[in-house]
Amino acid sequence: MKRILIVEDEAAIREFEAINLKRAGYEVIEAGSGEEALSIYDNDVIGFDIALLDVMMPGMDGFTLCKELRSRSESIGIIMLTAKSQEMDKISGLMIGADDYITKPFSPTELLARVDSLSRRVAIHSGKTPVVTDEIRLGEFVLNLRRRTLSKSGQNVELTQVEFQMMEYFFTSPDTALSRNDILTKVWGSGYFGEEKIVDVNIRRLRMKIEKDPSRPQHLVTVWGMGYKWNTESE
Repeated sequence: MKRILIVEDEAAIREFEAINLKRAGYEVIEAGSGEEALSIYDNDVIGFDIALLDVMMPGMDGFTLCKELRSRSESIGIIMLTAKSQEMDKISGLMIGADDYITKPFSPTELLARVDSLSRRVAIHSGKTPVVTDEIRLGEFVLNLRRRTLSKSGQNVELTQVEFQMMEYFFTSPDTALSRNDILTKVWGSGYFGEEKIVDVNIRRLRMKIEKDPSRPQHLVTVWGMGYKWNTESE
């Protein structure tokens, strides 16, 4: 059974999320604050597949908690809950390691769709889904599909499950322009409710990890009016 950590200081919202996720078959552990959530996580011996974090909480807010959880695990799926007007919160959350965000108010259908989609990606990232080919080599980069790792010149590059799936898509389609919608559908699934800008934010995050100069990318390049591609000409 997939385990999910819900962190929300408003009891009514937390109960709404917990009830719907339990009905969908998830094991739910609840926390009313960031501090409590971190304590639960650090003392847990089983592990969590997904963390659902509210941004606005007294004490340790969702951003700080996201950083702490991501520093402890690259594999845990993290979804941020943001208010409709908090556009920068969405981008900030993604840049510090969140995988997705849900805008309040949201329906049970959207909540489950987002959690299910991320849960599938977590399963793939954890190696629970079999692969056929072990490695893809492009220049100084090696993408290992069995271990779900990326290395650059022999040095490991830490990736979240979303980032790995994006790299896998680029590596299996080198020098091919992929539209934002293509990437969104491939990585987040055809039933994704969110916006295409989540692709751009994750591209920025990837460039910070793999490019020598993220402001002048040589590998993960923009195809104007289209989307992005992995460029092998510089390799």
